[in-house]
Parts: sequence; C-alpha cells; structure tokens
Amino acid sequence: MAQALSVAEAFSTLSTPPRRSIMVLFVAAEEQGLLGSKYYTEHPTIHPGKIAADINFELGNVWGRTADVTIFGKGKSTLEDVLAELAAGQGRYVTSESTPRSGWYYRSDQFSFASIGVPAIWFKSGTDFIGRPEGWGEQQYADWIENNYHRPADEVEDSWILDGLAEDAHLAFGLALTVANADEMPTWYPGDEFEDERLAALAD
Repeated sequence: MAQALSVAEAFSTLSTPPRRSIMVLFVAAEEQGLLGSKYYTEHPTIHPGKIAADINFELGNVWGRTADVTIFGKGKSTLEDVLAELAAGQGRYVTSESTPRSGWYYRSDQFSFASIGVPAIWFKSGTDFIGRPEGWGEQQYADWIENNYHRPADEVEDSWILDGLAEDAHLAFGLALTVANADEMPTWYPGDEFEDERLAALAD
C-alpha cells in the first residue's frame, strides 16, 4: 500500500498532468479469490478497451537493493519492454520468477485485469541482492513466507531496509508515466492467451 500511495503522490505533484488518467485502486480479498479486483473488472468504471494498462504491487522488498527485477509471467506484453528499459536506467536487469510452474501470475490481482484484456504486469525486486552472497535473497523470501506471511509476525520491523522498495516505486512511477504519455497503448505479445480479449475490448 505504501508503494502505491507514494506513486499516487508523485503523480499529484507533477506540474504537467500525464496525457492519460491515472487510477490507483486498493482492492481487497485477494487471498479469498481475487474478490476485490474481480469485482472491479466485472463492474468497471472505465471501459476495458480504454484502460491502457494495469500495474500491480505485491510482496514488497524489505531487505535492500537488488540488481534484478522479477517479472511474474514474463513474456506476455510490451509493458515488459518498457520496464526493462527503465530498469536498465537504474543499472538493473529483468528476470522471470524462479518457479514459473507455481502460476503466480494467475494468483494475484493483475490476473483480473488480464482476464478482460487489459495488458497487466506484476513485478518486484528480484533476489540478486547487492552486496549479498548468491542465494541470500531466495532464503530471505523463503523464510518470510514460512514464518511471517499471513501470520501475526507479519508486522513492520525496525530492521527493514527500504531502499529496494523505494527503487521499485520509482520504477513503477516511470512505467506508469511512460504508458500514460505514449501515443500507443501497450499490447499483449502476438499469440498471448489474453490477446483475443483485448482485441474484443478495443473493438467494443
């Protein structure tokens, strides 16, 4: 939530508004079946064919800066091309999640938007933590999922290092601003499973 709020605040301070509107949604009940995002996409306030993109935040990084950016479901839309260019400007590279068979892309809120054809992306800091040994990042995430995720221990801690979280927020702002000012909207890569829904929405 803090990341999304910071991006929203950054847009509110621009002297020149972006060409496209920006909507920041805080949807609930993801773990109960993406209920919040599903409800919105079933009752959208903006026609799906006019929604340029969806950028999702989840599982923020609280352990420091990373050299990589993980894209879940990598290989789906031109949003990834823009993200890769912006990440390179931060001195970072993009990767796919380490366990694609887990189907993470279909288990978070961007899936609801993808299902109505909207090019949607979920990314976060990767696991190549700067100044840490190989495998350290994977172990941090694994330990957190095992011991903190959806448990009473899932609380803010003084030990958190938020540099990576902030860097990801800058990346999301840049991605959203680029999409908002571009002449053309992002597209699914040819043959993607959601391409037909997008073409139908654009034609409607």
